[in-house]
Amino acid sequence: MNIAIIAQGSKKELMTQLCIAYCGVLSRHKICATGVTGKLAAEATGLEIQCFLSGEQGGDQQIASRITCNEIDMVIFFRDPILQKPQKPEKNDILRLCDLYNVPVATNIATAEVLIHGLERGDLDWRDIVNPK
Repeated sequence: MNIAIIAQGSKKELMTQLCIAYCGVLSRHKICATGVTGKLAAEATGLEIQCFLSGEQGGDQQIASRITCNEIDMVIFFRDPILQKPQKPEKNDILRLCDLYNVPVATNIATAEVLIHGLERGDLDWRDIVNPK
């Protein structure tokens, strides 16, 4: 599976901790990330992570384009709900595209752990259900 990880500034440490905790599971999949998030997670875990540009420089759009091309199977996107700034359109685009293309998305640690446990058990073959051959 191809998994994209994205974390807003205040949530980067939480994303790094998630990657450390589930390094064994994540190591069996292809991980991509926005710039700083990917760099921090790779340094902390030794995981091979394809790092795109930072979110502010277009990394969010790079991930969004891969969702539309069916190149992303799961997104873990930790947002900070306390931030007073309005969401940038590209952030909302990722969530909208996940809904449009039936890509599971987690926006908090609880949902991320549910998805990772399902991934570990092999329960996430939803593409066969949504798009039968």
